[in-house]
Amino acid sequence: MTIRIVVWGENVHERRNPAVADIYPEGMHAQIARLLVSDSDLSVTTATLQEPENGLSAPRLAQTDVLVWWGHVAHEEVEDGTVERIAVRVWEGMGLIVLHSGHFSKIFKRLMGTPCSLQWREAGERERIWVVNRGHPIAEGLPPHFVLENEEMYGEPFAVPEPLETIFISWFQGGEVFRSGVTYRRGGGNIFYFRPGHETYPTYHDPIVGQVLRNAARWAHSSTPPLKDVLEGPNVPIEKALEPISDRGPKVHAPGERGYR
Repeated sequence: MTIRIVVWGENVHERRNPAVADIYPEGMHAQIARLLVSDSDLSVTTATLQEPENGLSAPRLAQTDVLVWWGHVAHEEVEDGTVERIAVRVWEGMGLIVLHSGHFSKIFKRLMGTPCSLQWREAGERERIWVVNRGHPIAEGLPPHFVLENEEMYGEPFAVPEPLETIFISWFQGGEVFRSGVTYRRGGGNIFYFRPGHETYPTYHDPIVGQVLRNAARWAHSSTPPLKDVLEGPNVPIEKALEPISDRGPKVHAPGERGYR
């Protein structure tokens, strides 16, 4: 089965900052896509902030199995309509992988319901990433730990809900630790947050990072049909109750009337 992936990038730093452009001359989204497309079961395309509807129209999202999200400087420029379309698709069953500074994206905060804040420091520190859930599909084929020589520090506390699973924990030279790979489920959709990926370092050229992303895409993909009725919340008529009942007491809704939202 081919897994249809869209890699979304805001495509701003690459066009403004020479250091980022040197590392990612075709854009960060293009390099992330290159890491994913190396496996034949993954079909990968890209989308950017600057495209109409931010590149994520309803028809395109309907044909997306897993959305990979990288954003940083332009979180507020993402259209609210785009955020709601993505949220609905996640509830229906689309997978979502949120990378690095995407913890502050509108869509991640929308789905987490928390501030998603953390400590940080931009000093090019060594990051050692420990695999703490070695039996998880996202950890398949990985060593017990791996090192990124230069990264931005993210430190606890990380203001997110308690994860479904914690896959990775990072240690930084300055002494901080961070839950750098965590999973969630929202509705029918699997969500994976992966911490590494600061734009001024070549993180998305690292082969182990590529393996993590490919594993995560397969884990996030759902093989079940989309839950298309996830938003309906129907008013069930008395005559369709599973057991016989009679109409008793006053009510605020007429039969079949849509509920208040």
